[in-house]
Amino acid sequence: MRAILAFAPALLIAAPAFAQDAAVPPDTATVAEEIGGDTLTIGAGAVYLPDYEGSGDYSFTAAPGATGSYKGFSFLLAGNRLSVDVIPEAPTATWDFQAGPLAVINFNRNSLSGIDNRQVRALGELGTAIEVGGYVGIGKTGIITSPYDKLSATISYRTDVNGVHRSDVWQPSINYLTPLSTKAAVATFLSAEHAGDGYATTYFGVTPAQSVASGLVAYNSRGGWKNWNLGLVGTYALTGDLLHGFKLVAGGTYRRMLNDFGDSPVTTSRTQWLGAIGVAYTF
Repeated sequence: MRAILAFAPALLIAAPAFAQDAAVPPDTATVAEEIGGDTLTIGAGAVYLPDYEGSGDYSFTAAPGATGSYKGFSFLLAGNRLSVDVIPEAPTATWDFQAGPLAVINFNRNSLSGIDNRQVRALGELGTAIEVGGYVGIGKTGIITSPYDKLSATISYRTDVNGVHRSDVWQPSINYLTPLSTKAAVATFLSAEHAGDGYATTYFGVTPAQSVASGLVAYNSRGGWKNWNLGLVGTYALTGDLLHGFKLVAGGTYRRMLNDFGDSPVTTSRTQWLGAIGVAYTF
């Protein structure tokens, strides 16, 4: 994986995960009991994304995904991002209070072989950052379209723990999912990221020595709001329904780079797109 797969939060697996909370049932009590039970969804797919954060060149890579719950506790693995909700949720609850740890493996520019831009390659290879933190959030089921749609708001914090960029990232997010039938559901999300000075300098700054090597102008990037993202995800059950069997998952994200992150000579396009398609199976 040559870029930051967290760029599209949970594209390959989030819809099946949310759908386990929101399927339209023929029998409310029966399905509510199934929703509250232990479950596991695993998936994988192909992702089309920028070579690095801020790149105007694109390539394909593979991404894994998994989500599950046990006795009301849940987890989500989406590409390079893992989170766990340590607040158990009752099967019939309409309010969902969320909190727990999260970790992201940041692959941004950790390999030069996947970068087409010659000048950015000349800046040199960066280490793989391990970012660890946590999140809190709240969700409400039964908002607009049915008793089973869900609106959630979260804010997360993570910090580099292995000395690559020595900084932190804040990410507020709003998510909405609605089932269309027992076999289909769609979700949309809006999020933004605020990164510290170390992140800005490491990934978007250009030192005088790097300027000589690459031909890019020297640039001192400062932290701040890095980007905002808008995404849409859909899932359709190929066998069974949203709670059982195989399902197709597809989605896309639009990202807009902001402030010094967008102005950096490393950024060749402020507009960033990501598309993904995959298959998941719910046990």
